[in-house]
Amino acid sequence: MRKLFLAAAFAAATFALPAQAGLFEKKPDDIANEAVRNNLLATTIWVDASWGFRNQGAANALSRAHQAFATRGYKVQSVEPYIENGDLQGFFVTYQKP
Repeated sequence: MRKLFLAAAFAAATFALPAQAGLFEKKPDDIANEAVRNNLLATTIWVDASWGFRNQGAANALSRAHQAFATRGYKVQSVEPYIENGDLQGFFVTYQKP
């Protein structure tokens, strides 16, 4: 029984998509539309900064996210950078309806 469990766990880990694939691959417009559709008062998203030039690419990505949520009535509540091994990976951004 234990070998069967280990084999199933290994197969699931081998063939499964990365955990962040469904959560982090969405565009800010899509997430903002989902938040409005689900009548959420607040939501936190991930803005990736690991591709391209971190300074300009991250700024542009944050601007696009802020614009997407602002047009739907949300305001920025907090922006928290995530740094791993001294490298900026991205931001957790929380938006809230007033």
